[in-house]
Amino acid sequence: MKAFEYEITSHSADSFKDLVYFCTSEGSCSVEKLPSHQLEKMQDFLNERGRYGWELIQASFGKDGVVVFWKRLIGDDPVR
Repeated sequence: MKAFEYEITSHSADSFKDLVYFCTSEGSCSVEKLPSHQLEKMQDFLNERGRYGWELIQASFGKDGVVVFWKRLIGDDPVR
């Protein structure tokens, strides 16, 4: 059986000052309809972690920043 490790990272809104995402006054956020250069910023962020084997599970955008959930394969589970 494959074994994974997980990591949760938090990034302030300031760290995404080059990436524009939209939040309603109720706190619902979206990255829809972004210009291509903005999407490239997010792609660069994801690719940086991907180079170290991390796979994005989920990103949750909020008015104060982004919480990102990652996983990566660490090999076969020696218990099984």
